[in-house]
Order: sequence, then C-alpha cells, then structure tokens
Amino acid sequence: MIHRSADLLRKGKYLAPKKRAPVTRKVAETLAIQALTFIAGDGERLGAFLAMSGIGPDQIRAAAREPGFLAAVLDHVLADQKALADFAEGAGVTPAHVAKAREALAGPGWEREVP
Repeated sequence: MIHRSADLLRKGKYLAPKKRAPVTRKVAETLAIQALTFIAGDGERLGAFLAMSGIGPDQIRAAAREPGFLAAVLDHVLADQKALADFAEGAGVTPAHVAKAREALAGPGWEREVP
C-alpha cells in the first residue's frame, strides 16, 4: 500500500531521519591534524597560517601540543571559504562537520547578544 507523506505524518508512522552522533574530541583532533597537513601542503596557505598564528615553521610541532592549537587550525580553515570547501572535499566531510569538530575542540564560538 502506498501512503502519501502527509498521511504518514498524520498517522504518526513517519520516522524522522536519525541525527548524526556528535563529533568526539578524538575525531576532531584527527580532522584538525588532517587540516594542518592540508595547510602545510600549500606554501601560500602555510605562510598565511604562520603569519596569523605568530609561530615559525620550526615551532609547529611544539605548538601542536598546546591546548587550543588544533582548534586554531580549524578556525583558520573555517575562515577561508575556498580552503574550507577544498579541505572538506579532500577529507570526505562536509564543511558543517569541520565546524562541529572545531566546536568539539574549543567549545561554541562567542556570539554577541543583540537586543
């Protein structure tokens, strides 16, 4: 028997799609390391990241151990729409997944309340 979707909704037989599990810290860290590799793979992009972060190329390994560094890597990728699209496509994730990973590492971003 074929039901129209409106009939299914009225009869309570429609099942909403399942929500994806939240991004864990470990998954977020792995994605951020992939993003760092993506950034390092392009000299221009790496130069911009180093200038933004204020660290030198020889300091990346030490900085990667600091709390918040991996979140900053994802912040950098999220700030550039083209880089975000390229990275997400290469990593096989959506840009929204990258944002969720950033949130898993650093918490929700600050937003100003507007009256």
